[in-house]
Amino acid sequence: IICVPARLVPQVMQDCAIKKVKGVSIISAGFGEADSKGRKLQEEFLRIAKKAGIRILGPNCLGILYPPQHLNASFAPFLPFSGKVTFISQSGALLDSVIDWSVKDNYGFSAMISYGNKSDLDAPDFIAWAAKDPYTKVITLYVEGFSDGRYFLEMAKKVTPIKPIVALKAGRTATGSRAVSSHTGSLAGSYQIYKGVFKQSGVIMADTLTQMFDMARALAYQPLAKGNRLAIVTNGGGSGVMCADYCEELAIELPVLPRELIEKLDKSGKMHPAWSRGNPLDLVGDAGPERYEVALEAVMGSEVYDGAIVIQAVQTSTQPLRNAGILVEVQEKYKKPIIGAFMGGVISEASIKYLQEHGIPNYDDVDRAARAMWVLMECGRHYRRRKL
Repeated sequence: IICVPARLVPQVMQDCAIKKVKGVSIISAGFGEADSKGRKLQEEFLRIAKKAGIRILGPNCLGILYPPQHLNASFAPFLPFSGKVTFISQSGALLDSVIDWSVKDNYGFSAMISYGNKSDLDAPDFIAWAAKDPYTKVITLYVEGFSDGRYFLEMAKKVTPIKPIVALKAGRTATGSRAVSSHTGSLAGSYQIYKGVFKQSGVIMADTLTQMFDMARALAYQPLAKGNRLAIVTNGGGSGVMCADYCEELAIELPVLPRELIEKLDKSGKMHPAWSRGNPLDLVGDAGPERYEVALEAVMGSEVYDGAIVIQAVQTSTQPLRNAGILVEVQEKYKKPIIGAFMGGVISEASIKYLQEHGIPNYDDVDRAARAMWVLMECGRHYRRRKL
């Protein structure tokens, strides 16, 4: 790990070559992203490294964190919790902030890699590594620009049938592109070209950090959907309507409830006389755990639906923790994806924690829940197409 003033890095690299070091992480900044003098220093240490067969992470990066092995080879203040998501970021400061947020939100990572100026190793190299990492189930990527777009395309095509990749591309506007150049010395390139490359290679695009990690959480802990037919189960009519709107915008199908399923629920003795008999399946505001259970069993056990979003709006009769237990049991029974949308704050806190501890992602807004279900359906479709 090299963390000395930029002017001293070539000499340190020479020392590493003498000691036959095979890999270095350069934390120091002031190279290709800075000025012509910095670019010359970067070219100098690169010549030394290539001659000695040394691979380089950085410069101008935070470093590497590998929570499963308690490794913090960075200047981040602490390790995040261990999880199933690798985060590869061209920005070190962004990665540092994500670490701080993740601990508060109990979001685990299998690895976090900041690669900065990518003078040698670039995002595709770390994607290739993450594809083989036993702790990683999902790869997330913050990228400003690639040195070799064709190399990324080839690598992503190989990896996405094995593990999903969710990417956030910065520098989408003219102003953002100029900022990218001064940040890491990268060329942002045409955003439309990046969109085409991501689509061609099966990479899922995110518009925001929150969206990227929302989708990654769903992919890390829920099975891929076998189709795009969804059931919405809710105790709040308004929340169900909003969720239906978001789902339609994402081209998620909401099949009507089959007649036999309606009859089955009517005969159960658990449903309110005014329940919706439609999809969204509105249980009505006084719904208790028994009503959630019979409804969720019916839709998850039906061949008509490939998954369910379960909405809970906190009301006087709501029993959040028992409802959370039902979601966990039903998902384990039917092996179809379930996304929680347990809304609220203090009253729902324990139930949300229970869901996430048992692998059911929960989102506090139905648009986030709909997007999470969409990515399970989209990656499932991509996987089936590649398998053919």
